[in-house]
Amino acid sequence: MTHPLENREHHSPTPKRALLFNVQYHATEDGPGIRTSLFFMGCLMHCPWCHNPEGISPRRKLICYEMRCLGTGKCLEVCPRKALTLTPQGMVIHRDLCDACGKCVDACPAGALEVIGKEYTLEELVSQVLVDRVFYQKSGGGVTLSGGEPSLQTDFCERLMIRLKEEGVHLALDTCGGIAWPTLQRLVNRTDLVLYDLKLMDPHRHVLATGIPLERVLENAEKIARSGKPLWIRTPVIPGVNDTAENIRQTARFIREKLPTVERYDLLAFNHTCVSKYQRLGLYWDFAKPPLLSEETMEALAAAAIQEGLDCVCWSGLTRPDRDHRAG
Repeated sequence: MTHPLENREHHSPTPKRALLFNVQYHATEDGPGIRTSLFFMGCLMHCPWCHNPEGISPRRKLICYEMRCLGTGKCLEVCPRKALTLTPQGMVIHRDLCDACGKCVDACPAGALEVIGKEYTLEELVSQVLVDRVFYQKSGGGVTLSGGEPSLQTDFCERLMIRLKEEGVHLALDTCGGIAWPTLQRLVNRTDLVLYDLKLMDPHRHVLATGIPLERVLENAEKIARSGKPLWIRTPVIPGVNDTAENIRQTARFIREKLPTVERYDLLAFNHTCVSKYQRLGLYWDFAKPPLLSEETMEALAAAAIQEGLDCVCWSGLTRPDRDHRAG
């Protein structure tokens, strides 16, 4: 198995088509109201706790659902690159050979194989998201461009945002803020709301964990605020990484002093729900075993942010019960 931080590839997809790894309908966590969230493939950062590992690389990937496999071998017969091996322990995908052509997927009688990553034309994607226009209008929702990192497919995303604004759709941009400002600015100018992660406020630890300098992320956040765009800041709270009151206090101070357009500060509790994604991709995940954070810890971190003068703090996510609750 390879580590998810190794062999990362990035490229500039054609503006005529976009590569997405998920289209999530009726989403309620990616901005106001009921939304459709579009997850674009490819990410600048290499956060080892990432909950969407299938979106890190901008390349299509083959995965296998072992429990569905009937062992017929039909997939092996049609694979032109001989990238599959069926062993007593299950299917082995030789990723140095596999080009995710999808022929094995078509041949599998049980639906055990799937290619992650689908190409869309602009009109195909616009047509799909407008099916739920009535839900956007009634709930104050819209469409969120997420990922991965949508700014890696800037040309397509900008054209998509222009089309959706012509249709009166509310737009949110979910970005890690790691790309150069002239590129990010093009999408910021088109959106109604920016969802923005601030993970670690220690510059050394930030670049080690994400591969991107903290200075760039903070500067981009300030530029977004100066543009007048509303911001929702989010911190994924990761055990042993950034779950300290000091990290949250520093983040809250930065928000209070530098980001006057912030409407919400969300603390998102770490969970293990993505572990099966890493397994299907043949990736090792360092965060498969750390325990969930406690409710008490999340409450204390939220309180630390509030003490820094923020009145828009909330937390969410899976937690383990407090000791007192278990005792009761």
